[in-house]
Amino acid sequence: MLRPAESRDDGAIAALMYATAAGRYDLYAGDRERALRLLAATIDRPGNDTSRDCATVAEMDGEVAGVLVAFPAVEGTPRRRRFVRLLLRRRAPWHWPRLLRLARMGERLGPEPPADALYIDALATEERFRRRGVAGTLLRAAGERARALGLTKLALDTTAANGAARALYEGAGFRLTGELPAGPVIPALVFYERELA
Repeated sequence: MLRPAESRDDGAIAALMYATAAGRYDLYAGDRERALRLLAATIDRPGNDTSRDCATVAEMDGEVAGVLVAFPAVEGTPRRRRFVRLLLRRRAPWHWPRLLRLARMGERLGPEPPADALYIDALATEERFRRRGVAGTLLRAAGERARALGLTKLALDTTAANGAARALYEGAGFRLTGELPAGPVIPALVFYERELA
């Protein structure tokens, strides 16, 4: 069953989002525990790129089996900046210069998703529910949401080394649109888009 995320899901969503980009959240928060606390706090704050307001939950057996976090691509920069503002409030001021450098670096990363796309910021399935169609169902829901918003594409990115995710996206009709080599802090990334019929 798919449904909008609710406050009771915040812990599960935080853990799933962390799993999709642990390195990013560790850079911002310092370690896993702080990152999970940061995510739990920002999920409840509308308008940022981790907000519950852009999350869809897949539920199986009464549990959160997976999550999709997606929003129109034109909202990407404002949502990321709001996340950074929330982050800065939770970190000591001496961390701010490094965090702002990381945020600026993130904004300069590789191709911007098209303005007419729904950007999939996170897609994750709880380990014990994998291979049961959860991710595919969430991807189909993303397509339906994009169409409802009048958007014509889906866009996302993932680490180049994430073979399972790449196979899922390519099997679902996404095409590779760009690659970014690894940097000193950021892993190699690949960018995908899919036209909606």
